[in-house]
Amino acid sequence: MLELPLERMEEIVRAKQPRRLPVVMSRQEVSAVLEAMEGLPRLMAMVLYSAGLRLMECCRLRVKDLDFDSNQLIVRCGKGQKDRVTLLAAAVAEPLRAQLRFVREQHLEDLRRGAGNVELPLGLARKLPAAKQQLAWQWAFPATRTYRDRETGERRRHHLHETVLQRAVSEAARVAGLHKRITTHTFRHSFATHLLEDGYDIRTVQQLLGHRSVSTTMIYTHVLDRGPFAVRSPLDALGGDRPPAARTFDPFAATLAHPSGSRTSVQLSAGSPALSPSIQPGPAPRRYRLRRGRNAPSKSGRLDPEDF
Repeated sequence: MLELPLERMEEIVRAKQPRRLPVVMSRQEVSAVLEAMEGLPRLMAMVLYSAGLRLMECCRLRVKDLDFDSNQLIVRCGKGQKDRVTLLAAAVAEPLRAQLRFVREQHLEDLRRGAGNVELPLGLARKLPAAKQQLAWQWAFPATRTYRDRETGERRRHHLHETVLQRAVSEAARVAGLHKRITTHTFRHSFATHLLEDGYDIRTVQQLLGHRSVSTTMIYTHVLDRGPFAVRSPLDALGGDRPPAARTFDPFAATLAHPSGSRTSVQLSAGSPALSPSIQPGPAPRRYRLRRGRNAPSKSGRLDPEDF
């Protein structure tokens, strides 16, 4: 703006963003969290884990994006405004069919009340003005209430707000007793990690997640079930996968080691009133004598090893 030349630009160093390892749930933890949820948030959490979706990708699913015949789920305008195709798990197919039947009945009721409109992406509202009332463009997970658009004045129904799902997941993790920071994005991390554990190709996982580079997907190889690079710790191989037993000290039967190498057995009699020890001496300890003379200690007090 001031049109002043910038000096010493070559000394500026770009700041590096730290790489953080993702939080991943085990399969048992995923099951525990889902069991603690109910209703529509539970179904949305199942879709997050079954397809590896981001939070807003799940909330913005429309009726036309669910392809039950091909077992595919189409993500529109994901991160970076990119579309992709991912999985539609058989375990969520029937619950999603029931959800779409509910959406159809709700949409027909909205149309009878003079509503039934939905927000359309980009310039599609001008290109297809009738699409805003079609069932195919309705949200797969609609909100419970309608609202009036400020610009058009139409009665519309938005998708379920993302904070509803976020609060439900946090509460379910607390009820399940998990001591991890569980969010909606943790289901996406767990989806990728569990696929790699099952032996699927990392390129396939990259396409399902929508990553631009495979190096982004490589971070999930560091949080696999058996540790980094599937290396087994040498501690697990000790004693047949059992840690060495800790030694216990018996105060009534001990063996004392002498610095000379001899050993003295000490037996303490618990029945005696004074617990007087009965010492069994071992070999006589070696006696050391300091030789005086020319090898006497110096004034500094240091001794020569040959003095002993």
